[in-house]
Amino acid sequence: MKLNATLIALFLSMAILLPNCLLAQEKTKFAMVGLSHGHSPWFFEWGKQDDMELVGVYEPDAALANRFKERYDLDASLIYSDLDKMLSESKPDGILVFGPIFYHLEAVEAAAPRGIHVMVEKPLATNPKDAKRMAALARENNIHLLTNYETSWYPSTEKTYRLFEEDKGDLGEIRKMVFHHGHQGPKEIGVGPEFLTWLTDPKLNGGGALVDFGCYGANIMTYLKHGEKPLSVRAVTKNYKPEIYDKVDDEATIIVDFKDAQGIIQASWNWPFNRKDMEVYGQSGYVITKDNENMRWRFVGQKEEVSEVKAEELGLVSNPFIYFENVIKGKVELAPYSLYSLENNLMVVEILEAAKQSAATGRAVMLK
Repeated sequence: MKLNATLIALFLSMAILLPNCLLAQEKTKFAMVGLSHGHSPWFFEWGKQDDMELVGVYEPDAALANRFKERYDLDASLIYSDLDKMLSESKPDGILVFGPIFYHLEAVEAAAPRGIHVMVEKPLATNPKDAKRMAALARENNIHLLTNYETSWYPSTEKTYRLFEEDKGDLGEIRKMVFHHGHQGPKEIGVGPEFLTWLTDPKLNGGGALVDFGCYGANIMTYLKHGEKPLSVRAVTKNYKPEIYDKVDDEATIIVDFKDAQGIIQASWNWPFNRKDMEVYGQSGYVITKDNENMRWRFVGQKEEVSEVKAEELGLVSNPFIYFENVIKGKVELAPYSLYSLENNLMVVEILEAAKQSAATGRAVMLK
């Protein structure tokens, strides 16, 4: 049977349109939950890719939402002041949570039953009770729940891990880990008022510098130690600038004791400049990072090696939104206790809670 010209033309047009339709369907739909975190512009300014679609923005502060709308030329239809309505109408594949840490649980409670994946800014929660509830919701509803840290996509972080894994014969087992994280202080560096308000609120943020920057070291040491649970946590907090930070600490030193290693976290809003660096010492060598790419290491009997490490050479995804998208699409499987993983970040919250208790009582807190 011969096809007439009209039918042939129809088939050809469908053949041309079908690939475009498939490409459109492959776009990952993201929604923003909160805009008050100082990291929220990341998605708009460099994180969003061509295969990602922003389908909704929830922000209860109308003035803040309007500023983002104008700054990034967002369609008014994307902005919602009701979280449930936004999720029901926009139907995202994943949400990016950029509000107060205290409300991370609320976001997961709304998203998980709908089968929507979640990535929150660090840390996972302000307390273990909320963290465990979030984990239970994620597992019950078979969603991914990630926690994003800037240091998770540092090539120097991953290179440190690989050096101790691949060159264990030269470096030996880890014995000491020292983390320096922080900056001059949130007010001093000029964070927005909507961020500063909750960042310095003990309920909404869970603490001050101890939480804001103590979580980085806890996250990385849990990765380096493959999820080994610490024996105890000791902490001392200070408030050097009570005229600015009258409700929370601005300085914290945390000692995390493992069976055969020690982690020291120096979290501060009093550094003279921004710092995100670490020192990791093995039985027969060390690895020291200066920043996200510059680092040095030395094995016993050898000269120190200085290197600038790039994400590409490690096969590292340096865009957290692409990483989240890859997890959603099944392109990446989250290894237990890896940096973004739920297991790791439950441990982080437990360490931070023990640190807060230790600072308050002056005694070491034993972890069960």
